[in-house]
Amino acid sequence: MRKLLTTAAISLAFLGVLDVRGRHDRRRSPRQRTVADRQTPQACRARGSGSCEALDRSYEVDVYDIDLFDSGQSTIEALHADDRIVICYFSAGSFEDWRQDATDVASDAMGHPLDGFPDERWLDVRHSTVRTMVERRLDVAVEIGCDGVEPDNMDGYTNSTGFDLSGDDQLDFNRFVAVAAHDRGLLVGLKNDLDQIPELASEYDFAVNEQCHEFDECEVYEPFTVQGKPVFNAEYDQQYTEHPDEICERSLELGLRTLILPLDLDNSFRISCDD
Repeated sequence: MRKLLTTAAISLAFLGVLDVRGRHDRRRSPRQRTVADRQTPQACRARGSGSCEALDRSYEVDVYDIDLFDSGQSTIEALHADDRIVICYFSAGSFEDWRQDATDVASDAMGHPLDGFPDERWLDVRHSTVRTMVERRLDVAVEIGCDGVEPDNMDGYTNSTGFDLSGDDQLDFNRFVAVAAHDRGLLVGLKNDLDQIPELASEYDFAVNEQCHEFDECEVYEPFTVQGKPVFNAEYDQQYTEHPDEICERSLELGLRTLILPLDLDNSFRISCDD
């Protein structure tokens, strides 16, 4: 479980095809909206900020990945006016006490704090109130105009959650999330959960990864790339900032879209392997 992408403004570089044609009639756009052989998404996820006013819309990118709750419909409408696809981030597998729907989850579904995030707690993904929360968040995504979603914390079974979660429990939940998103006409991305990629790649539209180069894990995304599905990778280690060429070459070989970013995700620099 790596959660650095959830706390601030970021951008992720990727190349590939992310197709939203016909996903939901509410867009009523005459154009075919895809990400195909162009550039990047930008993201704004300022924890608890209540807005995405600091979102930098100047990047020449196709997709923006923004926080479901902190962004607002006007931000999404502005991005759509710029011909961007909008992916909305939310946590599916953790309890965040600052979210407006925090009271929707039963107390007995809340487990241990997440490592490094004491104000978040793992959720029992088998619990009915957790699944209801996810469905409501997906409904919000539809209501405010998101084209897709990035549900986070989808690998609780590999962490100390306070619950006896099995791999099968996690697969069942992750498949539930994918089906619920697709039923609403939303694209959906798999965040991390590397061990279950072979079982889930066919059911998700793209993947989001943190630090696969740093931990020598990038090859596991082949089930996505062989299907032509984009894999968005962010790296933070200073060695890559100073010497990006090697991992950028490797990313392009593997079909990954990689950005090297500051650990604080403060937009102070951004190195794209696609530039």
